[in-house]
Amino acid sequence: MQPDDFAPGTVWLVGAGPGDPELLTRKAIRLIETADVVFTDALVGPAVVALIPPHIERVSVGKRSGRHSKDQRSIDALLVAAALSGRRVVRLKGGDPSLFGRSAEEMAALRAAGCAVHVCPGVTTASAAAASAGISLSLRGVARDVRFVTAHSRRGATLDLDWTALAASGSTLAFYMGRDAAPEIERGLRAAGMPAATPVLIACNVSLPDEKQLATRLDLLGLATRALAADAPTLILVGEAVGQTGRPAAIVAVPETTARCK
Repeated sequence: MQPDDFAPGTVWLVGAGPGDPELLTRKAIRLIETADVVFTDALVGPAVVALIPPHIERVSVGKRSGRHSKDQRSIDALLVAAALSGRRVVRLKGGDPSLFGRSAEEMAALRAAGCAVHVCPGVTTASAAAASAGISLSLRGVARDVRFVTAHSRRGATLDLDWTALAASGSTLAFYMGRDAAPEIERGLRAAGMPAATPVLIACNVSLPDEKQLATRLDLLGLATRALAADAPTLILVGEAVGQTGRPAAIVAVPETTARCK
């Protein structure tokens, strides 16, 4: 699309990437600077939010586990109302809007109301974490594919995942929103036959100045995540490719074990 693709009454779902503003696409920056109003998610990095010009209205509609400021229907209604009023609307989402970003629901609501809506993709957290760690998610001869898995479930509910298929896939598994579910991920994969020594990388605040990465193994996943992640947004990578890094790693102690920390 060309620079005239943002007519009044149009909505763009824009990927903000994992947090580092330098990972934004040029198109994302143009759309943000052209908007009349920007609706931001909780996982959009503060340095990205700071790029919104001061004359543009900012509306926080962030949802974090256990602390939802807006339900999805309310967010849909706000987007529709802004578009129908003739405003240029950016819906700024962490990572990529089409990967666990509920973009389909928002697009459906906007289209049902007769609003034009488009998507500007963003760098997803798994890609940024792999780049920071110096690993390949799809290492030839090691990982046949990469599987993106949401580890988010309703409070008190177990993850509804096919653990047998995941454990036997030979894939690199990327679990988004994995902090609270780490013990269940460990139990599910091990019960399905994945070896205890399978490499794991836990990544928090990916691409930000305070990013932390901890290299460990599957049977220590729950313990290591509890020691590292605290309250930070957390991605968990599992698979043999995760352990194939060419970089030396420092050693950091966690309770009852040691793991490699980047």
